[in-house]
Amino acid sequence: MAPGTAFPVLDRPWHRPGALRYAAERVRGTVRPPVQVIRPPAGSVVRELDVAVPVRDGTVLRVNVYRPPTSPPVPVILCAHPYGKDRLPSVSGRRARFAAQYRILHQSAPVSFSSLTSWEAPDPAWWVGHGYAVVNADLRGAGTSGGVGSLLSDQEARDYADLITWAAAQPWCNGRAGLLGVSYLAMSQYKVAGIGPPALRAICPWEGMTDSYRDLMRPGGLYEHGFSLVWTTMTRRAARLATDLGAEQRAHPLRDEWWQSITPDLAAIEVPMLVCTSFSDNNLHSRGSFRAFEQVGSPEKFAYTHRGGKWATFYSEPARTAQLSFFDRYLREQDSPAPPRVRLEVRESRTHIDQVRTEDTWPLAGTHWRALHLGPAGRLSSQPPGAPGTVTFPTRWRAAAFTYTFTEDAELTGPMALRTWVSVDRGDDVDLYVGVEKWRGRRYVGFEGSYGFGRDRVTSGWQRASLRRLDARTSTDAEPVPTFCTREVLAPGEVVCLDIALGPSATLFRTGESLRLVVAGRWLWPRNPLTGQFPAHFRGSPHPRCTLHWGPQRPGRLLVPVIPPHRRRSQPR
Repeated sequence: MAPGTAFPVLDRPWHRPGALRYAAERVRGTVRPPVQVIRPPAGSVVRELDVAVPVRDGTVLRVNVYRPPTSPPVPVILCAHPYGKDRLPSVSGRRARFAAQYRILHQSAPVSFSSLTSWEAPDPAWWVGHGYAVVNADLRGAGTSGGVGSLLSDQEARDYADLITWAAAQPWCNGRAGLLGVSYLAMSQYKVAGIGPPALRAICPWEGMTDSYRDLMRPGGLYEHGFSLVWTTMTRRAARLATDLGAEQRAHPLRDEWWQSITPDLAAIEVPMLVCTSFSDNNLHSRGSFRAFEQVGSPEKFAYTHRGGKWATFYSEPARTAQLSFFDRYLREQDSPAPPRVRLEVRESRTHIDQVRTEDTWPLAGTHWRALHLGPAGRLSSQPPGAPGTVTFPTRWRAAAFTYTFTEDAELTGPMALRTWVSVDRGDDVDLYVGVEKWRGRRYVGFEGSYGFGRDRVTSGWQRASLRRLDARTSTDAEPVPTFCTREVLAPGEVVCLDIALGPSATLFRTGESLRLVVAGRWLWPRNPLTGQFPAHFRGSPHPRCTLHWGPQRPGRLLVPVIPPHRRRSQPR
């Protein structure tokens, strides 16, 4: 710890310096987002639009096919989604029209794709130019496809399997298919890959959650009512659906059989997988993407990490090059080198990449799991406190804060976990929101986060106290996994132990920089769309006074993943 430094004990983490400057940046990005739409050269792509594909129950789905004008049979890249395959950007002179999300959600870097590219889908012009065909499909009930759909269902996976089989049998295809796409176009890959249609040879889910309850709809057992409301409303308007995910979210507060029915069996996936495990999307896809990398059954699995913007990264040349090399290896059966097991990107801040290197495992081999103990005067210490202590905060207005200042450079790469002991006044439950921040003196250091938010924390986590029971089969000290199956309210005066998982990150702290842990009873950012993490929001809960306890009998600590210095030196950028 740096001597002579004062640390806050109570804090307001929803107020951080630099908000006005960032708001001005967002306004400029809304008026003029850095998005370029390119018209493909005439005759460079053969287009077959709204092609009918009957699936096994007789329902007719519709797809758009993009392929090279003349060539021997080529591999095919497929994507399937409920957003409408025909909703394409356009360009006229110097003016371009594209999805409103690129304006609403801030873009931290330029984004470029062709006018054939639908929302979060691979760019057909780019892939055709590299010797692939692209099939963009409307799922059942969406766009021009028939039937009534059910998102993330077994029926959807069977439909997708039939689309893959159809595409592989076309005369322009060499019989080998791969899957590629962002967000839902990634999520829809997991269940069909578990079915294993013979023509499916590789998948590339680029940022896709794998457990709707844990990753988005009720993370930590809390009711997410911001992005999930926007997304479920949008999908209801875009497609004919038998199931209203928003209604199911309200009806199933516990992780019951319904949630399990839309969760893929990752162990059943045996095809090679390149998964984008972003550090930027902790509110949505990051945790599920890392879960996929850790749990899929295939021995040929590879992770591409980054902490940049979602779409700017997906359409960037480095990412496309990695995707292309992966598919060349498994769809062309070329003698292309295998991707690195883990492509790791470590950042110092939102804009500064410290190092890009390759690793063989996740979490990283040789990680030193260091316990930073909660203690008096708002301090985190490598030594446990010798006496009991507490801090009490009104959950509506304040948060508890604890700070650790590094005396040498330290890379923290991996998940983190907070163990704390909690009691509440005038209530039987509490929702806790936990954040880990980086500070340079009095300067808050922000990072790229979910929904284009450029002032995110290093990492964050959530937990409802009454849903604290852990799954003993899958939990570890570094990654506690609640079952979310049983509610156990707090008795008056009862002190309970909470283990709170914080999402994965990769961050370098320099000598003299500080890590600040904040523990709050409300969402950690304002709802203001210019300064907050719009549209993230959690439905309000009761706001009791909350007390955190620590001491020899109640060891509170933040477990952080410290990477030994020799590992960094051996892997230069």
